[in-house]
Amino acid sequence: MSVAVVTGAGGAIGRAVCRHLAAEGYKIAALDLLDPGEQDTRMRFFSCDVTMRDAVSNVVEEVEAQMGPISALVNVAGVVSKGSALDLSVTEFERVMRINVLGTLLPCQVIGQLMAERRQGAIVNIGSVVGKNGGNARPWLDPSEQNNAGNVAYGMSKSAVHTLTLFLAKELAGRGVRVNAVAPGPIATDMTTTFPDNLRALIPLGRMGRADEVAAAVGFLLSDKAGFICGEILDINGALWCD
Repeated sequence: MSVAVVTGAGGAIGRAVCRHLAAEGYKIAALDLLDPGEQDTRMRFFSCDVTMRDAVSNVVEEVEAQMGPISALVNVAGVVSKGSALDLSVTEFERVMRINVLGTLLPCQVIGQLMAERRQGAIVNIGSVVGKNGGNARPWLDPSEQNNAGNVAYGMSKSAVHTLTLFLAKELAGRGVRVNAVAPGPIATDMTTTFPDNLRALIPLGRMGRADEVAAAVGFLLSDKAGFICGEILDINGALWCD
């Protein structure tokens, strides 16, 4: 049975990914600061601060000792940020970049190295439409929209995750490891409860996405069905952004 590590397992998308992969037959190492409380015999919780290299290295060693070789990694851990680019504080910028970018890079490095040595594995990172479209807010029409939609720090961090994915894909493809990312649009979670109705109305499919839809895309990219897909940033946004 394959072992998958899922970071940010306590969030809505993280929980959905854990459930989906467990249903697909994976054994799940669910990483987060606090136990997400998922009840499934195929899941095991590991407390980990993914922004600390030693913590990541130690938990990966523990996971492999208890569950076996890791064959899949899904980096979901992340935080949102809102507000004006002109008013963004250095403290907020550093907070978001540390969690969203460093917290994705370190698991990719530690687990990616093991996968490369074994010449087998797949990684999926969670990006965002905000890392592509300059944000959903329309400050030229209503500056207050910036208070309820992902801002420049969040967008920059997710653009960095996209770029990291592309570099890793080229570096690891020749060593048997595929690396891709999923870039969700607005997804109905606790992080988007204040998403403005007027921005929601801009989604051509007429609704926000669901966490299980993101999880299904992650599962596909990890599967053998996606065996020739590497270096892809898969959009899941209801046609809010098309490229």
